[in-house]
Parts: sequence; structure tokens; C-alpha cells
Amino acid sequence: MASNEEAMIPTALISHPDCLMHQPPAGHPESAQRLERILDALAPESMPGLIRLEAQKCSIEDLTRFHPRELVEGIMKLEPQAGRHCYQLDPDTYLSHGSINAAMHAVGAIKAGIDGVMTGAFKRAFCATRPPGHHAQAKMPMGFCLWNTAAIGAMYARHAYGLKRVAIVDFDVHHGNGSQELALSEPDIFYASIHQSGIYPQSGFEAETAFGNLVNVPLPSETDGQTWRAAFEEKILPALQAFEAEFVIVSAGFDGHRLDPLAGFNLEVDDYRWVTQRLLDAADGQLVSSLEGGYHLQALAACVSAHVHILQTYQSRGGENTGV
Repeated sequence: MASNEEAMIPTALISHPDCLMHQPPAGHPESAQRLERILDALAPESMPGLIRLEAQKCSIEDLTRFHPRELVEGIMKLEPQAGRHCYQLDPDTYLSHGSINAAMHAVGAIKAGIDGVMTGAFKRAFCATRPPGHHAQAKMPMGFCLWNTAAIGAMYARHAYGLKRVAIVDFDVHHGNGSQELALSEPDIFYASIHQSGIYPQSGFEAETAFGNLVNVPLPSETDGQTWRAAFEEKILPALQAFEAEFVIVSAGFDGHRLDPLAGFNLEVDDYRWVTQRLLDAADGQLVSSLEGGYHLQALAACVSAHVHILQTYQSRGGENTGV
């Protein structure tokens, strides 16, 4: 914790109770318990000084910044009525009653984060929302994800504030194939991902560079923090700096922790502290971070707490020297 409130950087925690209403079948790893544990860990007595905001729902027009309207409206029609069983969109992705509201609040949260940073209400934000988003492709939900929150956020930042160059940096252990799709079609959107090779969704190859705005850093199972940090430092940060982004969005997945059941990295809580610091340095101290993966409840809560603590307290070394 910071020694006093005056030392804290204005940081928002943005969420909404409706994000708990997305209810995949029992035993699904992307459960409401994930968000409950996070919000407990970030409670006012543990994290004083956070600016606590409830997200508003996004509009259909917001969703169509990345997804075709016919897809958006078609998925909305599939949502089950209260008391009905989930509708299965693919082997991993479900709609329950309440899923659409949850996902629209997740997109609303990243909009609120961008608005707050751009208007000077705060400098940093963490969106504690679900379902996650980075696997959702323009024309297909997948991998627990309905709408691609980060991609929509990047397009919203450009539309609402006239920005041209927006970066998405993704440290989830799984490659964000949906977010990469945006970089493949938009030269002024940067996407970088550091992820485990050979696991879901079997994408994110190092040779893919798009227009020079795409950086994939696949690493093998059992990668430890030292190796992960070195790869991030050597491959992602220089490319991010060279891109000269006007705004940075972070897809913050914490499933690279050594205890996570869905992957095989051996990262620790301190690795997430470190990467948060380095991203703040690169982003001139201003960014919006949105929750993606992380499925070991205790490890997830600890990693998110460390991430938000750094957002709230770290005096970044950004500015003219970073190029971002």
C-alpha cells in the first residue's frame, strides 16, 4: 500500500454487478467466482483511494465498431430466458440469461475508462468485468468471449477522441486471436501478445507482422518469469515505443501464473507487478486495463491486486524518452 493517499495516482476501478450474471454451466472455469474474488480483494478496506465507478451498458452501435450488426443482433436473440438452460455457442462459450447484459457492461466499462483518462478524470483504470473478450473475432464469439472488449475500446478511442494510433498489449497466456484480427485490418492499431505456444486457440505466430503493427511472442510451456520478462523487454516494448501510440489498452490475463489450471507458464505475482510497471513507463503513465483470463481463484485475486496496486502507486518513468 502507498504510505498515504496523496502519493496515489488517480486510478479507477470500473465494474458492474451485472457482470456476475453471466452464468456458464457448473464447472466451467470462467465462473462468476472469478469476479467475486477480485472484487473482494479490491474492497475499499484493502485498496483505499480507488475511484470506484459502475459501468453503464454500451450501445449496439458501440459493438458494431468491430462486430457486424447482424452478428450482434443474432447473438442477442439466442440469449435464454430466465430459468432456461444455457445456449452453447461453441465447445467453450455459452449464453445464459444475463450474459448479454454482462458483456455489454464489460464494453461499457472500457468506454468509461477511456473517457476518464482522455478527459483527465483519472490517469489509469482497471475494468473488473466478465466475460473476457480477446478471443472474440469480428464474426464469431469463441473462447469464453462474446464481444471483443479491447478491440471495441480501441475503435471507440479513435472515434470518440479523434485518435489515430491506438495500441493493445495482451499478456494473457492465450493468444488474443480476435484482437489480432483488428490489427490485420487496421494499420494504425497495434497489437502485441506474449503467450504460450501450442495451446488454445493455436494462433499467434512470430512470423505474423501485418503492417508492422503486430508482434507475437509465443513461448513454450514451463516458461518462467525471467524468460518471460526478457522476451517482453526485448520484443514487445521496443515495438510499442516505435509505434508511438496515442493511447494504450491492456488485455490483462493472469492465467500465466504457475497455479493456473488452463496453461503451463510458471509466472509469479511479482511478474505481473513488473509488467504493469513497464507498460506504465511505455504509456507515459496513462492506460486502461481490462480483465481477460485467470482461473485459479486465489492466484487470480493476488495477481489482480498486485496489478491494481501498481496502477495506483507507481510513478512511471514515461514521457518524451519512451517515444509513446
